[in-house]
Amino acid sequence: MDVILLERVARLGQMGDTVKVKDGFARNFLLPKGKALRANEANKKKFEGQRAQLEARNLERKSEAEAIAEKLDGHSFIAVRSAGETGQLYGSVSTRDIADLLTAEGFSVARNQIELNHPIKTIGLTNVAIALHPEVEVTVTLNIARSTDEAERQAQGEMLTTAEAIYGDDINDNARPDNFFDPNAEFEGEEEA
Repeated sequence: MDVILLERVARLGQMGDTVKVKDGFARNFLLPKGKALRANEANKKKFEGQRAQLEARNLERKSEAEAIAEKLDGHSFIAVRSAGETGQLYGSVSTRDIADLLTAEGFSVARNQIELNHPIKTIGLTNVAIALHPEVEVTVTLNIARSTDEAERQAQGEMLTTAEAIYGDDINDNARPDNFFDPNAEFEGEEEA
């Protein structure tokens, strides 16, 4: 199906472009969201009549997104989650969790603006891209840790994915193999030659 784009759509085209897309993509996403019109003569004339208004609206949205991007760019957020000793989370951090975290900090970001290819399943520092506008993208750092104290340690560059890093070097002193076995002891049934 041929459509006329009413705004820039990533990996598809700019405003005013006539592009060929699959029927389902047009019917289920582009047309209902108001991002495109069917490419016929009546809609081409309608688009040309509204072009100045659409460009003005797009410019206004872009300037609002750039203002938010200035405040948000390079910002770091802390997410406290339960995790095992190896750093594996018991759940995951999804786009909804990130959107809720940003909203709690005072930024209005919808979860569909967060570009996360897969859920985050380990503790550590992760860069997350946020598309505030089709032409404005910003990156924030997400610090996922078991506690705020660990988040501060991670921010300083410390790796917290081992038990020794979490609890200190002496956690397993009593569980070391040399405490259970005497290397010089003779085993039962061992014959001397």
